Amino acid sequence: MSLAEASEWTLHAKCREMADALFPEGKDQKRARSVCVGCPVRSECLAEALDNRIEWGVWGGMTERERRALLRARPDITSWHDVLVSHHDTADAPISVLPSRRH
Repeated sequence: MSLAEASEWTLHAKCREMADALFPEGKDQKRARSVCVGCPVRSECLAEALDNRIEWGVWGGMTERERRALLRARPDITSWHDVLVSHHDTADAPISVLPSRRH
């Protein structure tokens, strides 16, 4: 993927004019996540944060704490872009990114 392709999704993001508002602390993160609801590039945004281990802010509707937990739960995933974006474009059924629970 080229650099131009990687950043093109940002032009379609609901938050494109409000970047500072998506880097709040504590309880304000929940409010910031509401901006992501219905965003047409939410998957691309989340994949960007997960693939690049971005530690700050709300990305794709997830806080840094939620992203860290997801990365710990799924260390087997090497490309979140492939899982969240590419797979979504080619498959009929959604893919689960959470590990299955052992019984």
